[in-house]
Amino acid sequence: MLIDNHNREVNYLRLAVTDRCNLRCNYCMPAEGIQFSENDNLLTIEEMKRLAQILVSNGVSKIRITGGEPFARKNIMELLRFLSELDDLKSISITTNATLIKPYINELYELGIRHINVSLDALDEDRFFKITRRNSFQIVKRNLFTLIEKGFNVRVNCVVLEGQNVDEIISFVKLTEHGNVCVRFLEEMPFNGGNKTFTKLKWDYKRIFQHIETEFPLIKQLPVERSSTASLYKVPGWKGSFGLIPSFSRTFCGTCNRLRVSANGDVITCLYANAYTNLRTILRENKSDSLIMQSVLDAVANRVANGHEAELRSKSIFKNSMTSIGG
Repeated sequence: MLIDNHNREVNYLRLAVTDRCNLRCNYCMPAEGIQFSENDNLLTIEEMKRLAQILVSNGVSKIRITGGEPFARKNIMELLRFLSELDDLKSISITTNATLIKPYINELYELGIRHINVSLDALDEDRFFKITRRNSFQIVKRNLFTLIEKGFNVRVNCVVLEGQNVDEIISFVKLTEHGNVCVRFLEEMPFNGGNKTFTKLKWDYKRIFQHIETEFPLIKQLPVERSSTASLYKVPGWKGSFGLIPSFSRTFCGTCNRLRVSANGDVITCLYANAYTNLRTILRENKSDSLIMQSVLDAVANRVANGHEAELRSKSIFKNSMTSIGG
């Protein structure tokens, strides 16, 4: 079991399999993109399998596969097949933009990997293009509804962007009327490759909630796990639910149970913190499992109390892009 220096159990790994993405969302990176890692600097599938096995044997019970776009990584299914065989791993989930997932949907279902988060910030095709700078809306739409219809546990993650998609918030909530889906609204964060900076938000989680409550005054709050980053709600009688994630306000830090490993092996103990160490070299030197685990334990033992403290300590953290951090 991993216990940090604030007595928080760390049992959730967010493992980035690539920093590459086929979209260019304007809140994530500049139009020209960012400098992606050289292939030799990315963890191999075998290295990720070994690391996952070590962490699962030491108390990690949930792994979320992130990117970049995970399905842009060659042989991603080899890793997912391996993870699905780990007896002590209770939950495997994936965050994707749903542009490349179609060939893998049936096998994911057969493997029991049913938790899929789809990043989608617009329901209007023209607006989708303006945000992502790519013409992939119809592909995403088809794949999203295929996932829902096939019975996956689908969450739609929508970053609320002032001046871009706030007038679609209610339309997103209406997706939950007939669909078994959870739509989650995230506050914008300044991890955009230096494309934009800000110190406060006009559309924080409180304003998003007030906006929704004006349209649906009878919404009810749902129970969530203590470590959840989202507060969940439901319009009475509707099939799905919606949530709010205060990703910039950071009200959930006190119960944080997450550890990130980036695609190049950086160990990141807080989204707003610089990497504590890198595991790529010791993995490639074929060091013992205990030495690899000790590096992780050292990182966990030096976590900051919350994201605000991490931001104060970190230098130039907002010059990073979310695709390089690992989501």
